[in-house]
Amino acid sequence: MLRRASALIAALLLLTGADEPQLVPDVSQREVKILYSFTGADLLLFGAIVYPGGVRPDKPADIVVVLKGPEQSIQMREKQKVAGIWVNADSARFESAPSFYAMASSRPISQIVDERTAAIYELGVDKLQLSPSSLNDSAELNRFQAGLVDLRDRAGLFVERQGTVEITDGVLYRARLPLSARVIVGDYTAETFLVQDGRVVAAAVRDITVRKSGFEQFMAVAAEDWPFLYGLTAIAIAVAMGWAAGAIARRI
Repeated sequence: MLRRASALIAALLLLTGADEPQLVPDVSQREVKILYSFTGADLLLFGAIVYPGGVRPDKPADIVVVLKGPEQSIQMREKQKVAGIWVNADSARFESAPSFYAMASSRPISQIVDERTAAIYELGVDKLQLSPSSLNDSAELNRFQAGLVDLRDRAGLFVERQGTVEITDGVLYRARLPLSARVIVGDYTAETFLVQDGRVVAAAVRDITVRKSGFEQFMAVAAEDWPFLYGLTAIAIAVAMGWAAGAIARRI
């Protein structure tokens, strides 16, 4: 953490002569390792705002941070009850739904930017560009999109914490965002936006890697690199466990 603070100070010195405000962001963990006991993580996104000539504006600026996971193609299905049986009815496919999305802001988004700006920068789960590929009716699209957001919200994969970003002396900012235990491995991005008078005047990105570690990593690599041996081993373990269960049952 001391080295990161030193790098932050060095970047501040280099950016002092810039014509536009600049962001110097960082994140508490650049790599998150998933072990068998992984129950989630709490990431700290922090940094500094550098103003031209070191002069802060009379009106305080706002900060919005967004943590986003790899995009996925998702098929949503709607169930209906027919003759007492639940069956699949309508469906919709979203081509670019983020596997994880978390956002925090210094004030409610509606007080920081207008609807158009929020949609451009995807500031909020209701502003995500999910790229539907199978629907034309806007009412039906909104219904399926609301269903997707609700499912991921209940799973802890879509998170909003508006009004929780702390800004100290108009220069230093910090925010905490939870990383769900259900996240997938891959490359994540931590985006920071500086907003003044309803306009995004600066943005910066930090990369975060989520990967499996330990036995979980070994199993994932084995399944990918040696699928045949992995399959044989899985069958052998299943047979051995079945035999052991049968032997124990006969002795009882």
